[in-house]
Amino acid sequence: MSSFGIPGLAPALEVELKASMKKVEDLLFSHIQGDYPLVEETSRHLVAAGGKRLRPLLTILASHYGDKNKFGIIESAAVCELTHVATLYHDDVMDEAPLRRGVVSANNRWGNTVAILTGDYLFAKVSALLADIGPEAVRLQASTFERLVIGQIMETQGPQNGQAPLEHYMQVVADKTGSLISASARFGAMVSGAPNEIKETLTVFGEKIGIAFQLADDIIDIASESHESGKTPGTDLREGIPTLVTLNVMNSTDSKDRALIKLLKAPIKDEAVVAQVLKELRTHDAIAQSRAQLLDIARDARTALGPLPVNDVTGALFSLCDAIIDRSA
Repeated sequence: MSSFGIPGLAPALEVELKASMKKVEDLLFSHIQGDYPLVEETSRHLVAAGGKRLRPLLTILASHYGDKNKFGIIESAAVCELTHVATLYHDDVMDEAPLRRGVVSANNRWGNTVAILTGDYLFAKVSALLADIGPEAVRLQASTFERLVIGQIMETQGPQNGQAPLEHYMQVVADKTGSLISASARFGAMVSGAPNEIKETLTVFGEKIGIAFQLADDIIDIASESHESGKTPGTDLREGIPTLVTLNVMNSTDSKDRALIKLLKAPIKDEAVVAQVLKELRTHDAIAQSRAQLLDIARDARTALGPLPVNDVTGALFSLCDAIIDRSA
């Protein structure tokens, strides 16, 4: 397994990726520096906590289909990661999350107001990078950010006009997670000058793999007894946020699930009840059903890669699909 969690990564490609990701990492930290110490401290909080860096990694990988040394590729990768981090500050306020990326959440440490403003500060820093990359990058970021916001509003509002909850949830995931991961791949192809067919192929792949990534996190949040997802297991149960596993349970017509379904319809504040519900969910058929749904999306992502040339980068993208499936096993 490579240092990026991608099995079978070609050694020469891994060396290149490490060098590029080091540049991204350096830019992330240098770019958020400012004149106000508290803002710099709060901004560094989640950037320094790490994370999987999937979005910038996809940008770098995608850039290999064009001129991988072009100006704007490292900057685009930083844009994608900083956008993601900024949304985490806002998400944690809405979810009242105690942990993020294995550390105390910013809202828990500094309060909601500071956490929200830190997210806003990071969006401002993203805009500065985009201005240097060019108008096409600004347009891509604007359309992506629109989808991120709409996805959050849809999640807050819930299904409308008789829409099935699971269908609604998959659209929320596509907008809240798939859109930025899709944009990350498109940024790399676009800025490097890759052929249009490859750019469009990577855009579709990014959306599919982004959805799969979130569905895997949904399963991990229930099935894992550790903090593997970077959050406290059962966080979504405590907040009453529906996820793939709980929606599959709520679709059950089995009478034995009635009591569990009733609990899942509202936030669960009692920690003893959270523990009991997690125990029940871990042995429920909904886990296997959710893994099958994840597998279907991951297959779609693999299929989307069909038009790409056969090379080490394409092989890495195929292996990334396998790695995401394996995360939830």
